[in-house]
Amino acid sequence: MVQYRYLGNSGLKISEITLGNWVTHASQVSDDAAIATVQAALDAGITTFDTADVYANTAAESVLGRALAGQRREGLEIFTKVYFPVGPKGPNDTGLSRKHIFESINGSLRRLGTDYVELYQAHRYDHETPLEETMQAFADVVRQGKALYIGVSEWTAEQLREGHALAQQLGFQLISNQPQYSMLWRVIEGKVVPTSEELGISQIVWSPMAQGVLSGKYLPGRPVPAGSRATDEKSGAHFIEKFLRDEVLEAVQRLAPIAAEVGLTLPQLAIAWVLQNPNIAAALVGASRPEQLADTVKASGVTLDAGTLAAIDAALGEVVYSDPEDTYTVSPARRLA
Repeated sequence: MVQYRYLGNSGLKISEITLGNWVTHASQVSDDAAIATVQAALDAGITTFDTADVYANTAAESVLGRALAGQRREGLEIFTKVYFPVGPKGPNDTGLSRKHIFESINGSLRRLGTDYVELYQAHRYDHETPLEETMQAFADVVRQGKALYIGVSEWTAEQLREGHALAQQLGFQLISNQPQYSMLWRVIEGKVVPTSEELGISQIVWSPMAQGVLSGKYLPGRPVPAGSRATDEKSGAHFIEKFLRDEVLEAVQRLAPIAAEVGLTLPQLAIAWVLQNPNIAAALVGASRPEQLADTVKASGVTLDAGTLAAIDAALGEVVYSDPEDTYTVSPARRLA
């Protein structure tokens, strides 16, 4: 069964493997398959579910709400996010203004079929709205009982520090950040993680398998598999492009004997690796079929010794990307609508 970790400097425990529905619900899979996958997650001990209003332009939240209907609400941790354009994408249908935050949380709760979410996250940093306005709106969302905690996604170390200070002044907790992180993509290690450790902020990391590249199914010198994420523009194909170089794919193949040595599959090794970092509260995983989760959850509770971690670093060598400056380019300079 999946193990649990505290989220940031709070008393909230979450499942260290968390089910996300970015490119699956209301997109890649039918609603029936999505509901079956959520049930499989619950059966495996996953109690934490992550979504966002922008996923499938709000439809993914609705599917998750239906999938969780009838479950004991107190036994779940439901996360969602706000920032990106939704609905008809008018001038106020995006960003972190007070107007958009309140309209978004109300819409998300309605679609999810719940009175509150455990974690409400700023999906990106909004350079066009004063941070004070954003954090005051989040404080009011918490005081109204619509969210228990506040998190962010892909914020820089400096943005985390400023947001944390304002949250303290306003009387609520900023407890999490949701960045991309994997064996291949380690840009948060230089600045974001040390700052987060100081502030009591955890990482909930997305793409721990580097968009599927760390599964080993993409082979050097070969066409990408038909029907894979790399062929589907709606499923984030542009996110995987940076990993599809032959030198990266060759390095990933060198991980296979290391995984075998410790009795893991390549996907399990990838997820177990991110969970070795004590600042990581959870690895976000997706699944299009229920049976995928039975394999994935075996990464929970795995300890990789120093020799294994060193072997992974040696196998990947120079293909690892770790420039902390990349964290400064993720949030758009201007809103997208």
